[in-house]
Amino acid sequence: MELIPTSTVWMDGEFVAWDQAHVHVLTPSLHYGWGVYEGIRAYATDRGPAVFRLRDHLRRLHDSARVYLMDPGWSVDELTEISLELLRRTGLDSGYLRPIVYLSYGSMGVAPALDTARVAIAAWPWGSYLGETADQEGCRLVVSSWQRNGVHSVPPLAKATGAYVNSALAKVGALRAGYDDALMLTSTGHVAEASAANIFAVREGELVTPPVCDNILPGLTRDTVITLARDLGLTVREQSLTRSELYVADEAFLTGTAAEVVPVASVDDRPVAAGGCGPITKQLRDVFHDVVRGREPTYRHWLEFA
Repeated sequence: MELIPTSTVWMDGEFVAWDQAHVHVLTPSLHYGWGVYEGIRAYATDRGPAVFRLRDHLRRLHDSARVYLMDPGWSVDELTEISLELLRRTGLDSGYLRPIVYLSYGSMGVAPALDTARVAIAAWPWGSYLGETADQEGCRLVVSSWQRNGVHSVPPLAKATGAYVNSALAKVGALRAGYDDALMLTSTGHVAEASAANIFAVREGELVTPPVCDNILPGLTRDTVITLARDLGLTVREQSLTRSELYVADEAFLTGTAAEVVPVASVDDRPVAAGGCGPITKQLRDVFHDVVRGREPTYRHWLEFA
């Protein structure tokens, strides 16, 4: 997606102009991928801009930093207030926030100095991650030849910058082959996730999604959809899926902060039975859109208003 600049970025204690948000070219985070980040969405509501599950995202940022032995130096509460102030300063009604913990200049090598952690947060406008057509008619997935990072290589539970080279290889390959996104498998052949989204299958009215032990990042949108589905009386099972089970699913959809809830039209050129956005997918997508925009009072505790 095109990156549309805004006026301001927060960098480790101060707000700076977008064009002045510089990091030294010799930061170990650039050379070795040693950094962690979050993707967070803000939405327009009847009370002004609101950030969805901001504290949960920032807690996960802290958890990811712990996995990579970094101390962000800013608490969840502090980063929450900074994020909301950044949203106010940029004047965005809705958009995408990207907090990142990275290493400052000062060391070089595969064992970088980890006591130089810095934090930055940017915000910018956001459109449709997979495109308007995919949102309405469903996205076309293809199983990637690149396996999903395993727990014995790079920790899937942490959103690490370097780990996303794995996702990028899969996504670029899918796009070049004419698909919308890649579906990544584990070393045992089970479905893990798309390049940057979790996946659900619907079969005979029940939802199935891969478990954490299948090398997924347990996304906050995934968690939101599981909660909403169960509150609606739907059965949700976290269990391993094979690609063949997706071939015969009644419905399938992706979830993610960037993607939100997007129907799957086909997997490996095999059309999903619903032919796009099936009834359960539509029900969950509509409820999700209401929740993030503050139209469902039951879930307003997930919103931080700017």
